[in-house]
Amino acid sequence: MHTSSSEPLISLDGLTKLFHTDDVETHALQQIALRIMPGEFVAITGPSGCGKSTLLSILGLLDAPSAGQYLLNGRNVAELGFRERAVIRNREIGFIFQSFNLIADLSVEDNVALPLTYRDGLDKATRRRQVRDALDLVGMSHRLAHYPGQLSGGQQQRVAVARALAGKPAVLLADEPTGNLDSHNGEAVMTLLEELHANGSTLCMVTHDARFAQRATRTVHMLDGKIVDTATFERLRHQDDIGARTAAAN
Repeated sequence: MHTSSSEPLISLDGLTKLFHTDDVETHALQQIALRIMPGEFVAITGPSGCGKSTLLSILGLLDAPSAGQYLLNGRNVAELGFRERAVIRNREIGFIFQSFNLIADLSVEDNVALPLTYRDGLDKATRRRQVRDALDLVGMSHRLAHYPGQLSGGQQQRVAVARALAGKPAVLLADEPTGNLDSHNGEAVMTLLEELHANGSTLCMVTHDARFAQRATRTVHMLDGKIVDTATFERLRHQDDIGARTAAAN
């Protein structure tokens, strides 16, 4: 985990992502510029299809940009080979997904340990301790022998957060972490993310829920693959709302 520093943990300049399907070129991301400092809690928000999840996939080294520069901890991601990318993804990035992505026939403890099994030089005792520490942090150590199917949705998401934390990543990337949860469990997971941030974690969360976005320390608004300022976002969103109501009335 990283504490505050004067250097950005994540630095994006001119980041662009194009998708080609059936001779159609789609600009999923256009000239994105973004800095995320160690210890920040950043929410990326905007309507469906605006590029939020594409941006998070690139931040998490699951996808590569078509153009532009991405520096992670000062390293140019484009210069990393396939194996280096995999190692950095495993060591420096913790993922929290909307759909939990737990493996049904593995216990809670084994699910949380899974990313650590790919780490070189991590002995069994250290791995076990890191897993137990992560489960303690999310309040799920009493369920370590249970299986995902024996847990509620909220408990499964806590286990997913523990899995992301176990490797002590530089940044936690959360893609709609409350999207599959009811309001009570969604609130509990948001409170947990706030606590992790208060303890020094760097978080970047994609959410379409404005209430949850407001609880981050900074909100980044996206529309049509671009980052826009709050005033522009509210104006265009208001125009879209009026257009939708007019269409419904006709």
